Amino acid sequence: MNPKVEDRVPVLIVGGSLVGLSASLFLGRLGVGHLLVEKHADTSHHPRGRGNNIRTMELYRGAGIEPAIREAASVLAPNHGILQAPSLTGAEQEWLFRDIDPGGRLARFSPSSWCLCSQNDLEPVLRRAARELDAELRFGTELVSFEQDADGVTSVLRSRESGEQRVVRSEFLIAADGPRSPVREHLGIGRSGRGELFHNVSITFRAKRLAEVVGDRHFIACYLTNPEADGALLPVDNQEEWVFHAPWHPEQGEPLEAFTDERCERHIRTAVGLPELDVEVTGRAPWHAAERVAERYGAGRVFLAGDSAHEMSPTGAFGSNTGIQDAHNLAWKISAVLCGWAGPGLLETYGQERRPVAEVTSERASARSAEHSHPGYTVVPGVGRQTGVLAVALGYRYPVGAVIGADRTGPVVPERFESAGEPGSRAPHQWLLRAGVRLSALDLYEQAMVLLTGPEGGAWQAGARRAADRLAVPLDGYRIGDGAEDDLAPEPGADFAALHGIGPEGAVLVRPDGFVAWRSPGPPQDAEAELTTALRTLLSL
Repeated sequence: MNPKVEDRVPVLIVGGSLVGLSASLFLGRLGVGHLLVEKHADTSHHPRGRGNNIRTMELYRGAGIEPAIREAASVLAPNHGILQAPSLTGAEQEWLFRDIDPGGRLARFSPSSWCLCSQNDLEPVLRRAARELDAELRFGTELVSFEQDADGVTSVLRSRESGEQRVVRSEFLIAADGPRSPVREHLGIGRSGRGELFHNVSITFRAKRLAEVVGDRHFIACYLTNPEADGALLPVDNQEEWVFHAPWHPEQGEPLEAFTDERCERHIRTAVGLPELDVEVTGRAPWHAAERVAERYGAGRVFLAGDSAHEMSPTGAFGSNTGIQDAHNLAWKISAVLCGWAGPGLLETYGQERRPVAEVTSERASARSAEHSHPGYTVVPGVGRQTGVLAVALGYRYPVGAVIGADRTGPVVPERFESAGEPGSRAPHQWLLRAGVRLSALDLYEQAMVLLTGPEGGAWQAGARRAADRLAVPLDGYRIGDGAEDDLAPEPGADFAALHGIGPEGAVLVRPDGFVAWRSPGPPQDAEAELTTALRTLLSL
């Protein structure tokens, strides 16, 4: 007998950490109704997952919450660089890198910048923003079971406080339920990769005198290499609150219970080089670094995102950023299908696009751990020095998927970042003026397909309007030039066409997630017909 359905929502999100809350935010911005359930009673209280890369901050900029995140992260705003040393008190000190953006050179590529915001500070910002968009978030609620059919997904949810169960019917389910994902297990989706890399125990502690010793070395993290007590030291407030990642070896039979307060305090004192340091342990949490990617990113109407789809070494915070970008890719596609301006085939491109990115990024994350000699990590033979961190953050490409004309032979993540506006890549940033107001080209992308042309692209724009009307596809068109009839003006000296790899009469079609879907370097023969074909192909119409 089928259970009685008590709630109906377009999308059910399972998991309310960074990726699940980001998925809620992105869906809410697109007007997609949804329900998020999270088994824990509240957002994370443990400071972790603090590195938000430049692409993630662009996405949060588009969602309108970048200022709130930077305010929540203000205490760590002065912190830059990774320090490595045998202790904090010795003369031997080495900066693995001193500044993430020396000279502010990244400003020419993006309107945003990297942000150091711990998960326990970021998640409340995401939750507030999602609720302001009328998202229904149920913490302390777990998924008991689910079954899908051709028309939707039926899920049984249970309140962990009352034990009450409710049956929810949704058109789609997003599983952001972590590396041990019950949803992925139920679907029978396997994973590939190197597997477990190393284990740490994250220890939160107070130490009032430690800030005096650290002084003006406001690091993101300090790898302490004393062979008797190695680990990673991270500031929480640059004053009294700190985190220490200590190596843990469960594979050798070492139990978590062995990390008593006394052991942790002694380990921290020895590692930092202050035998008399007053240390008060306030918490501990185990974590596991692994390199695994799901063999599929979903089945039917159920999709994996974040750690349920991929695990990565935490060095560089690649995993959380990749997961947030998963959610952004999936949100616009679900919205397009639910709103009727894309066919179900568009959702198949989610895994086609995101899985190769995760495979390459997970390898880069392991390489970065090797490069930094992360405590507890025994380097796998063949893992060399990693370069091109900006290429991982901004330069990843979709050779196949909802794109036309992408280079299928090129790397998913290039060695060096280049912004050339080719199909399958993130559309370039360019400062523009609209009625005297300055905005980035990236600010144009979220709600609709966007066609960009120069002042000589009138035929493309007229054809785009007719094609979009015929197919009932939301499409915004912008002519970029200095004339009175142009919609947007480039800043002096900027060349829109050259930046996007087209000629003066060319056109660029950009997806709602800010990726170039198609471009034509020159004038059309029949703009309406060409764009109709492109939209049908891209959106599986």
